[in-house]
Amino acid sequence: MQLTAKAKYSYGIGALGKDLVYGIVGTYLMIYFTDTIGLAPAFVGTLFLIARIWDTVNDPMMGMVVDNTRTKWGKFRPWILIGTIINAIVLFFLFKKPDLDGLPLYAYFSVMYILWGMTYTIMDIPYWSMIPSLTQDKAEREKVAVIPRIFASIGGLTIGTFGLTFVAKLGQGNDVKGYESLAFIIAVIFIVSSLITCINVKEPSTKTADKTTKKAERVTLKQTFKIIGQNDQLKVFIGVVLCMNLMLQLLGGMALYYFKYATGNEGMFKIYNGFAGFAEIGGLLLFPILAQKIGRQKLFKVGCFVPVIGLIGLLVSGIWAPDNALLVILSALLVRGGGGFVLASTTVMLADVVDYGEYKLGTRNESIIFSCQTLLVKSASAFSGWAIGVGLQMMGYVANQEQSAGTIMGMRSLMTIAPIIFIVLCFAIYKKYYKLNGDFHEEVLNELEARNNLKELEARNNLKELEARHHSGVELKGAAVQA
Repeated sequence: MQLTAKAKYSYGIGALGKDLVYGIVGTYLMIYFTDTIGLAPAFVGTLFLIARIWDTVNDPMMGMVVDNTRTKWGKFRPWILIGTIINAIVLFFLFKKPDLDGLPLYAYFSVMYILWGMTYTIMDIPYWSMIPSLTQDKAEREKVAVIPRIFASIGGLTIGTFGLTFVAKLGQGNDVKGYESLAFIIAVIFIVSSLITCINVKEPSTKTADKTTKKAERVTLKQTFKIIGQNDQLKVFIGVVLCMNLMLQLLGGMALYYFKYATGNEGMFKIYNGFAGFAEIGGLLLFPILAQKIGRQKLFKVGCFVPVIGLIGLLVSGIWAPDNALLVILSALLVRGGGGFVLASTTVMLADVVDYGEYKLGTRNESIIFSCQTLLVKSASAFSGWAIGVGLQMMGYVANQEQSAGTIMGMRSLMTIAPIIFIVLCFAIYKKYYKLNGDFHEEVLNELEARNNLKELEARNNLKELEARHHSGVELKGAAVQA
């Protein structure tokens, strides 16, 4: 099925607001808590981890709820809109400092952060779950999957590059006010972008589906975990995406600390994030073209190899040339350009994993499977946040002060060495276990097409049989009346 340009880009725009939200939380919440509000780094890191432990139950449950939804607007759009509105409100209060101190202040931000994660799930899972239902054509799916990633990268680029500038301008020297105002603006953009998606992207109505079909499709919580456990390629995907996101989240969470304290040049943070964002968008734009020429498998390998070179360059420049903007720019281009290839690849991979689940298990559960992506992103964010928070505390980090040599060395390790380890693991898992490429992938798609054709044929035959019965019944009734 060919989608209109309006539908494709309206779908993509939904990711713009969504990732502006994720960007302000992922990039700035840790340093907002530690340096602006004054919370203990170890507490913040532990809070991030505890919130994500709850998500291991919450996210699959949301996937189950979406897959069981039946409305005339479809099963995805209602939850996208509901989740967006609630999450936008929670985001504002997450960055609004209450008139509290001590334990009540810690309790307030703990509740707000956990609520933010839960409500983000309500919107994020149905949003990404729409991809397999939009088209089953391989080439078309590769194009569709890239568009929201591009808009997401634009959101990340904007908030990463200009976030601190916005805070300074909006706050006029008061960072608390600056973050609060920025959160409000992002919340409004979030609602508008989701409305564009919900209005312009159509999905089949599920309200008028056949009652027996609805009953068969409904999924229990027990079946949800069974679906996840029996899909071997989903397990591979979990390993790949978890490692990739651990790399990205460590980079995102540590970048401001690294440039502010380890290199002593906070201005490099904007330069790094700006070029990193453009590089990621470039990688996403090139993905459909290069995937057609060299294949997704080779492109994924390139996407894992190139960031390693960039991270080594970032480490070297931080030690021997902290003021060399060219080295920072080159490192950013390599790290996030390759990351763009991997991000696009995993988005398409997950749609293929949905197909594989239907091929192997006989049921199609987009939202349950896509809930794993949301959970993985948030789990990686939690672990990286915990590692950064606890790591900073153990290193002897003191907010807004010159750091010791040991603290600086620890920051360098978290910013470069740890991400290298995770991207290498990502590549190793993919190479050894992922099999939805080439002939086998074509076999899966052909088998699903054959099954769908058979179902359509059976449905037509059943309809003809019903019409024949109805017609013969009318004739008998007419004959009886004449007699």
